[in-house]
Amino acid sequence: MGQFTLRFRPYTLEMRHVFTVASFSRTTTPVILTELEYDGIVGYGEASMPPYLGESQESVSKFLNQINLSHFQSPFETAEILAYVDQVAEKNTAAKAAVDIALHDLLGKIMNQPFYKIWGLNPDLIPPTSYTIGIDTEEMIRKKVAEADQFKILKVKLGLDTDKTIIDTIRSVTDVPLCADVNQGWKNKEEALEMAHWLHERNVVFLEQPMPKEMIDENAWLTEHSPIPTIADEGCQRLADVPKLQGVYTGINIKLMKCTGMREAKQMAELARSLDMKVMLGCMTETSCAISAAAQLAPLVDWADLDGALLIGNDIYDGMRVEEGNCILPDRPGIGILKK
Repeated sequence: MGQFTLRFRPYTLEMRHVFTVASFSRTTTPVILTELEYDGIVGYGEASMPPYLGESQESVSKFLNQINLSHFQSPFETAEILAYVDQVAEKNTAAKAAVDIALHDLLGKIMNQPFYKIWGLNPDLIPPTSYTIGIDTEEMIRKKVAEADQFKILKVKLGLDTDKTIIDTIRSVTDVPLCADVNQGWKNKEEALEMAHWLHERNVVFLEQPMPKEMIDENAWLTEHSPIPTIADEGCQRLADVPKLQGVYTGINIKLMKCTGMREAKQMAELARSLDMKVMLGCMTETSCAISAAAQLAPLVDWADLDGALLIGNDIYDGMRVEEGNCILPDRPGIGILKK
């Protein structure tokens, strides 16, 4: 009978460009890279911690040091293992995702199959991924859009008083569909609705987290009147949140780092579908490890935003590739990554 060994180390992702959203800017993202070994087979995982989520390399390391898998007999006790990990401490969702991803990678390698095949999913159904254009000067926005010419859809960060200038700048150089991520930046529902109509006329296909997540009634009113779908991001963390958001938003944005990993992400997608809600699959700034893990369930979603590894200059894994804006999953076991 094998034994589990969990290893982890800090790593810092370096952004290709300064990354600016409505509330902050940054040039790096701290992550923790994990390895879960059983019977000589190693699964890889990752926790990515943008500062606004409240986790850090220190908090993730502290959490992972508390994990003791010695009382489990096999990686196939997946539900029990992840239930145990979830109850070790409150929150710590990225830390939990680092274990979940490594466990799924390990399981796939033991079964010698990619996880999308284990789940019975068709990679041809993965929607094209968007590419994120952060808030910036007009000159830099034009430069970023030019660099993103392979993508069929762009994600635009909004939420400041420059919103119309940003959209007009992008529209001066491309007519590809856009999705607008407001990061809770709008505070007035009437103004938000006015912007929704203005953006709809400029081929913006949905609004992500238009107003603060606490403004439940206002977001529901906007969803009811908006000409384009609204998607909950900051307003949707875990599985238990999904039923409460029906009618408040058109759909949800699932991220492994918010929901503790692949197992719960798949449950969230299936639950949202059963409630007739749209599903978006997003990411943080991550290596190809977490991106490739998320991509395993991408055939289930309406929109994919899996560009996190493309925004960094020091990815240490080879995994999901993007070709002409399409997500190409490697035909490798587990989550499909190799160390470079």
